[in-house]
Amino acid sequence: MSGYRQDEKRKILRYCMKNTHHERVVTSRHLPPIYALRAFESAARNGSFTLAAEELNLTQSAVSKHIKTLEQYFGCKLFVRSGPKMEVTSQGRIFASGLKRGFRHIEDACAVFRDQREVLRLKAPSTLTMRWLLDCLSQFRRAKPGFEVQIASVWMDIDTVDFFSEPFDCAILLGAGKFGDDTRCVKLFDEWLIPVCAPALLTAATASLAQCELIHPSPDRRDWRRWLRGAGFPGPVDVTRGQVFDSLEQGNAAAIAGHGVSIGDLALCERPIEDKQLVLPVRTAVSTGDAYYLVWPDGTGKAPYVRELHAFLQNRVPRMEYADITFSTS
Repeated sequence: MSGYRQDEKRKILRYCMKNTHHERVVTSRHLPPIYALRAFESAARNGSFTLAAEELNLTQSAVSKHIKTLEQYFGCKLFVRSGPKMEVTSQGRIFASGLKRGFRHIEDACAVFRDQREVLRLKAPSTLTMRWLLDCLSQFRRAKPGFEVQIASVWMDIDTVDFFSEPFDCAILLGAGKFGDDTRCVKLFDEWLIPVCAPALLTAATASLAQCELIHPSPDRRDWRRWLRGAGFPGPVDVTRGQVFDSLEQGNAAAIAGHGVSIGDLALCERPIEDKQLVLPVRTAVSTGDAYYLVWPDGTGKAPYVRELHAFLQNRVPRMEYADITFSTS
């Protein structure tokens, strides 16, 4: 501060200190107290001050006080009394929904930061998990005992993952290789559709597929349509009839039980075919153009672990070495 007298320097310093303090106060007022937000979110989610108090290890009066703090802060009611109960207002419900998502992100971030071991949280479709992935991960754990993969097997009609809102480090998804701008992926193996049935139905299904009871492993019956179109199957097959299920695994189970002819993924039917639980009445497999991919968010710190998992899985993809099966890509 050369060029200023001593008394002028003191005035400038006092002014700067005063305004810096003012900026800190203004910034701190952008958010209400975090403990009050937590109390309100819990009370709204549980529909009860008492349950919120038990969940947060507080007294009921403390929860009530926190909510009053928020109501004063925002200048509106978050709860209203309805007889003996307190009910969240419409504005409060919207606010609580946003807080629920926000606290979920905070909890996930803390969990990732707290857990510094070699851990991957993996999302995968249910049929893939049951028919291939569980065995692979069992071998992976034996080979790498210090590396944990926590799998969440979920049903998905269309395979998707949102790494921002879901607590996963990576996923195995069925698709065409495009899972979002902020993701990376590597292909594991292709999807090949083929009719499957129990051995007891083989003769009838081979003689006349159109006369057999169909099993649809997806509600929109798309797999039978794709196979019939790709295989160029002669003669009409009415895909509007038959039993409908939610997954390939359910379709396989129904076929094994002798309830009809299903469409299976050849790679994921490998074990039941080898065990003679399922047979192939028509030996033409049709490519859907989709494949199973290992997917992870771009820029993740877990990328080295994902690559290590990929290297292991890549050596264990189904080989589908069937000399007498025609593979159609049309």
